[in-house]
Amino acid sequence: MRIVVLAGGIGGARFLRGLTSAAPDADITVIGNTGDDIHLFGLKVCPDLDTVMYTLGGGIHEEQGWGRADETFAVKEELAAYGVGPEWFGLGDRDFATHIVRTQMIAAGYPLSAVTEALCERWRPGVRLLPMTDDRVETHVLIDTEDGGRKAVHFQEYWVRLRASVPAHAVVPVGAEQAKPAPGVLEALAAADVVLFPPSNPVVSVGTILAVPGIREAVVETAAPVVGLSPIIGDAPVRGMADKVLAAVGVESTAAAVAEHYGSDLLDGWLVDRTDAAAVERVTAAGIRCRAVPLLMTDTAATAAMAREALALAEEVRP
Repeated sequence: MRIVVLAGGIGGARFLRGLTSAAPDADITVIGNTGDDIHLFGLKVCPDLDTVMYTLGGGIHEEQGWGRADETFAVKEELAAYGVGPEWFGLGDRDFATHIVRTQMIAAGYPLSAVTEALCERWRPGVRLLPMTDDRVETHVLIDTEDGGRKAVHFQEYWVRLRASVPAHAVVPVGAEQAKPAPGVLEALAAADVVLFPPSNPVVSVGTILAVPGIREAVVETAAPVVGLSPIIGDAPVRGMADKVLAAVGVESTAAAVAEHYGSDLLDGWLVDRTDAAAVERVTAAGIRCRAVPLLMTDTAATAAMAREALALAEEVRP
């Protein structure tokens, strides 16, 4: 079975760990979000790609869900001693090595997709990890300024430094309109037996991937069933601050509203948590087959059960 997953960072990575457990013989391709990418200290940092790679490769900081296990921060402390910022984005010493290798390879002329493949040679994540694009795309968020105006800040500044504490008026994946899907992305979607949207952020993770011209169209046109899992349980994000960016695009923070936001042209099936069983009727009325199942990723076994439910729903809606 060929499964394609459009994934963000922590939620996508943890879902993938369950999926690889539930379908150990499947050929899994992950199209990773690169809109969160940021350049820091002269280095290209790809948080979502690295989170997937570290999680599936056994190197993730389990409690945080991001960064390396057994991390130290000597370089960060030395940079701070020199007065070099930003101090709000904490790169660990082990993590720095990944970004140094990536930046050197890109400077030598390798595209991000080739660099990602090379990095995965070390981590052996058990999936084929593709960036959504080799082109530079950075998600920016429009916020208010103290003088009554507005300005755009990088998504990482909004998410990490500001903790989404101020309203987001718009979310813009800068550069997406000019970007092209990375090699292998469209081919994987065309050949897929199942396409899954994990419980990743529908605006700044899956939404950013779909913003690259050609990818949304490929999902719509694929013969494979497309099934998503709600990142919203009980009208609130399971983790993170998805409700803040959903509000920026005019979508209420409910499992049903997120399904409608994706739409029946994209989704064939949608899983909601049992807490949101009342949403099944509304989602079904929108033309999307819906079922209520446990959706808390408390451990790998629970996540694998979620993945099996998604695959079972895919079989139900298969043309």
